[in-house]
Amino acid sequence: MTDIQKESPVFFKKTANQVEKRDNWTIALSYEEEKDMFIADLSFNARFDVQSSSLSSIHPFGIKIPEKPGMSVFENGFLINRMNQTQASIWHLTGDSPRMPEETAYTDVTEATLFLAVVGKEVFSIAEKLTRLDFLDPEKKAPFLFQGPFSHVNAQMVVFKGNNSLPGILFTCARGYGQTMLEAVMAAGAEWDLSFAGEERFISWVETPE
Repeated sequence: MTDIQKESPVFFKKTANQVEKRDNWTIALSYEEEKDMFIADLSFNARFDVQSSSLSSIHPFGIKIPEKPGMSVFENGFLINRMNQTQASIWHLTGDSPRMPEETAYTDVTEATLFLAVVGKEVFSIAEKLTRLDFLDPEKKAPFLFQGPFSHVNAQMVVFKGNNSLPGILFTCARGYGQTMLEAVMAAGAEWDLSFAGEERFISWVETPE
């Protein structure tokens, strides 16, 4: 029996230089002429929601969930974001693909959502065109979570600082908005020459965070 192939919610208008088949996904590893400002499609990375009235007692993949809504923690390749008193989101960024924990508190949202990263020193200038949320709030320290409109679409957005403290925004939203969201971000980033990048470029950025 042939395995069902999984498809990203977005289509990059550029052919990848290297690709890899993994877990029934076709993953772009690299593109030619990847630039300082880049956008990467991470939709193949596992994402889970966890919901419980006693959230503090749950440690996904051995990691303690942040105590307050809006707080995030990055450990062992997982970014865990506290959404509210009873919910958190779990985004797998690096390392071997995980299996969803068997407890009923977890829901796999990987194929139901878009997942993109926009990275570079002008990332907040791009964000200013797409949302009124203040990503430069001095009271917040990366990584941290915002929930709200991004290009008029309800999204989860995390500010993250990776290699050499280079800032980025990782965000998810419903899958059906995928291509529209990508085109909005590319249009907003055109004046800074925002370009496509593959998984290898993303991992080189995220594996040595501030």
